[in-house]
Amino acid sequence: MQVLTSLLAPFLALVMGSAALVADPLAAARAPGAVLMMRHATAPGTGDPANMRLGDCSTQRNLSDAGREEARAIGALLRDARLEVGQVLASEWCRTTETAMLLDLGPVTPFPPANSFFSNREDADRQSAAVLAYLANVPAEDRVLIVTHQVNITALTGIVPKSGEIVVARRSASGLEVQGRLPPP
Repeated sequence: MQVLTSLLAPFLALVMGSAALVADPLAAARAPGAVLMMRHATAPGTGDPANMRLGDCSTQRNLSDAGREEARAIGALLRDARLEVGQVLASEWCRTTETAMLLDLGPVTPFPPANSFFSNREDADRQSAAVLAYLANVPAEDRVLIVTHQVNITALTGIVPKSGEIVVARRSASGLEVQGRLPPP
């Protein structure tokens, strides 16, 4: 069932989810309690090498120079828009942590539930539940930015984001309700 849900989620988001999107995603991002899920900036390739180890960036797929510039530009746009977040959480992968740091929106906290499960899809439900459980305990007015991976965002929202894209959501009793998308510059 999990595999079927994972395969259908992007299709259902296209068919059903677009009606829920707000006209101004930046306004939705500024709303108290907004959850911003950002896919890391551009990192060439797909997945990670077979010898990938957390904590050793030399074994991982990392941001390109263009990805670093992209992350800085996104951070500048968010600061110019006066978008303040109470927490900046990041997957423990180097490309997500570096993206979060280059955004320069506040201290970055490692957040293992946002770690990629691209190579280990059976972790999708457990990690998604851990993200939602964490968010359920965040004060309702606090905005949270989670820098993570495409598979994680898709599992939680049904959206397949581009590198550097931010999916804006709000917390609800059933999980997350997508409000809009902020494309990369």
